[in-house]
Formats: sequence, structure tokens, C-alpha cells
Amino acid sequence: MLLQSLISWLAFPVYVWQGIGVRLKTERMLPAQGRVLHRIPGEGKPFNLLVIGDSSAASVGVGSTEDGLAARLATLVSEHTGRPVEWRAAGFNSATAGQLRDFVVPNLAAEDWTHVVLAVGTNDMKNFHTAHRFKAEFGGLLYAVRAKWPEALVLWSPVIEMTRVPALPPLLARVLEIRARIVNRVGGRLCAERGAITATRLPVEDPQAGFSRDGFHASEAGYDAWARHLLPFVLNGVSTRDGSEPSAS
Repeated sequence: MLLQSLISWLAFPVYVWQGIGVRLKTERMLPAQGRVLHRIPGEGKPFNLLVIGDSSAASVGVGSTEDGLAARLATLVSEHTGRPVEWRAAGFNSATAGQLRDFVVPNLAAEDWTHVVLAVGTNDMKNFHTAHRFKAEFGGLLYAVRAKWPEALVLWSPVIEMTRVPALPPLLARVLEIRARIVNRVGGRLCAERGAITATRLPVEDPQAGFSRDGFHASEAGYDAWARHLLPFVLNGVSTRDGSEPSAS
């Protein structure tokens, strides 16, 4: 990891040069409109889902929160279990692990969330946060979440492969992919140490369909694929309607 970090820092001028160009050309998209707290009716014990994160948790890239990650994941849980699902999305544009730890988790009510999904790491990666800084801030976020919801299943979705992101020039994408791997390695280790689950990396099978018009945030199809990918991890050990295991396909 040390060698990868050194290589990425040597390529920092490329990151600055091409990164500024991408930022100037890329549309600044706003969070989606719609509800961020909702209840889906059903039968049996409630399934309480909280999604905390950056712009992906704020459904940036689509027009309505109904097409975002939290709502799509909640709908899939409802369809597979038949249980009532209470869900909330606490997502904020450009949020890093440290900001979620310091400003978001402390201001969320200690409600009975049974499942907490963390969608964070992309901004830490693209802001070139060091492995040491990410360890401190993401590790602190895990501590804060575990302390506030000690009985919840906590799931982290790691950073996707940067070379599959349409908005990024190839050289910049390769530099950011090095940073993404560092973030994912540190984050996965912290989750194992601090009682959280790390999902596998979301495979980007069709970049043209999976990303919104800015080429960086997910589209409706992208959020749906992401939710389906996370579903088996969220439903780990949870009974489904027909007793079968949920599938990511």
C-alpha cells in the first residue's frame, strides 16, 4: 500500500491538471427532490433502514429520491421480505467520512434503525485524503454508528472502480483508482475490526447506462443496480417471503 500511495502522490500534478479540467466541464448536480424518510407497509416485524453517506445517499444524479439508493434498497427489502420497511436517507453532497462522523451522526435521533448502510469514501478518495486520515475519520465514523445503534447491522459499500467512470480521462482515472484501492483496503480492515460488514465492490457493467448525464453520479439504472448488489448483504440472515436467498441479479 505504501508503494501505491507513493506512486499516486508522484502523479499528483496529473490529478490537479486533469482534475481541474474535469471539474470545469462537469455539471454540478443537486440532490434529488422528494422524501428522505418514508414507510413501506407490510406484515411482521419492521425493518428499519438508514442510509448515511455522500451525494450517492442524497440521490444526486436522478430527479427523485424514489429512484435513489435508499428508496430502491428499501423497496427491494419490502419485496423480498413482505415486512414493513421504515427508511431514511441522510446524504449530503461532497461529504467525507469525517464530516459524517462530526456533523451527521451526532444530529440523527437515536431511533431504532436495525440496518445502517454507509455510502462513503469517494470524496475522501478524490480529495486525496491520506490513508492515515481516512483511517482516523472512517474509523471514528464506525465507532459513532456502532455506539448509537449497537444492535444494528452496519454495512459499508466501498468505492467503485474509477477506470469505469465516464467523466474521468483515462490517466486521471488510473491515478484515482490507486487512491480508491487504498481507501477500500483501509476501510475493509476497519470494518472487520469494528463490527461492520464490507460489501463487495459494485461491478460497473454498463457505464453508459449506469451513470447520469454528468458521467460521475449514478443514474436510475445505476442506483437500482447498486441496491440489488447490496440487497444480499443487507438481508444476511433475514427470512424472505419464499425462504430463498436474495440475489444481486
